[in-house]
Order: sequence, then C-alpha cells, then structure tokens
Amino acid sequence: MVNRLRIASGEQIQRVCFADLGEGRSRVVSRSRVVARLVSWRVLMPLERRIGGAERGSSAGVYALDTAGARLLARSQLADGERVRVRRPGTPVERTMRHMLAVSELYVRLVETARRDGFGLREFKSEPGCYWPNGVGGLVKPDAYVRLVRDQVEDHWWIEHDEATESLPTVRRKLEAYLSFWNRGQLGPGGVMPRVLVSAVTAARAKAINATLPRGPEAEKIFAVVESQRAAEHMEEILLE
Repeated sequence: MVNRLRIASGEQIQRVCFADLGEGRSRVVSRSRVVARLVSWRVLMPLERRIGGAERGSSAGVYALDTAGARLLARSQLADGERVRVRRPGTPVERTMRHMLAVSELYVRLVETARRDGFGLREFKSEPGCYWPNGVGGLVKPDAYVRLVRDQVEDHWWIEHDEATESLPTVRRKLEAYLSFWNRGQLGPGGVMPRVLVSAVTAARAKAINATLPRGPEAEKIFAVVESQRAAEHMEEILLE
C-alpha cells in the first residue's frame, strides 16, 4: 500500500490494513505495534514532518518505503506479472506532502467504499506510474489513475487533486490538455478515454474550478469537479448509473 501511494499516514494504514479488527483500542494498538516493527526493520521509514495537530504517535506520522521494503518489493512480482515499481520519495516539502496524502486518502476512501458496497477497486496508480503518452511526444500527467468494476461495467478515471495552490488559469490549462488529448483521438488505459475527476480541497474551490472549465459537449462528458470529501462517493454514483 505504501509503495503504491508513495506515502501514507498511520491512520490511513490502519483503515486499509486493520479494518477487520473492528473499531476500538485493539485496532490502534495492533497497528501501532506492526508499524513500529516495520520501521525497526527498515521496511517503512517515518518522515520528519507530521500532518495534523491533536494526534500523537504513529497515527499522526507519515510513512514511506525504506531500504528493506525496497529490496523486498524489488524481488517480488505483482499479481499480473508486472515488475514492482519501487518508490522512495524521501521527505517532501509540506505542500507536496499534503497533496500526496490527499491522493492517498482518495485511495483509502475507495477501498472503504468498495468493501461496504461490493464493487471492485481493480487499479489505483499514483504518479508517476499513472502517466500516459499524449500522442505528440509528451505525457498526460494526472495525480492518479483509477479503474473501478461492478459486474460487467468498468469505469476509468484520471484524478487531478487541487489544493488551491495554483491559479485558476493554470488549472484550466491543465484540463485543456486532457481535452486536446481526446480531440486528437487518443485513448488512455483500457483503450478508452478516462473521465477526469478534479478533486478540490473545498466546496468553494470546486465551484470556482467548475466556473473556469473548458466549455462544450465534449468537456461535459469528460470532466467532473467535486469537493475531495465527495470524490469516492461521486465515482461510485457514476459506476452505479
């Protein structure tokens, strides 16, 4: 999980990997012991910064892959036979860490929603593993790629998480690159054009981005803008349509 996402908080690790222990202190204690053991073995590396205020200990900590974890993954294979891409990002600056943890949070919420409602989270790739050739010598660079499955239906998504640190014209130019990709007849993973979900840090920011979206019927098919708290819920709603 940590390698897939590049970084994850202790609380995010707990929600994905210890959910079957149920609510309560046993889950927290078990996660704390396991994470501490993995850190002592240099499988996981605690990053210097902490996100949040009131939390203490490993739930407030943020973790990346360490040297032993990298060696273990380098020797292993994913279920589909691909070589594992090993990611050791070091300690990102605070702004980058917030962005990366927001993408990790989307993964965690999708895992939780899939468990509850019975659909499949078949793929989740964070950057740079989600980058895709744009057909003119460059790359489409989303923050994540997601493939959801329910019965015979598959939904493909490119995710752009917005922390309101870029100007709206910059965001618009980024989204226009996806529209240009589609208009050139290019296809993404799965041989389709993924929908592009813009996950905005606040409802006000989502409204502002919506107002600056490229216009036209093609743009309406491709783009969706929601507050980040609703991103997983929105993707499920589309899957169930």
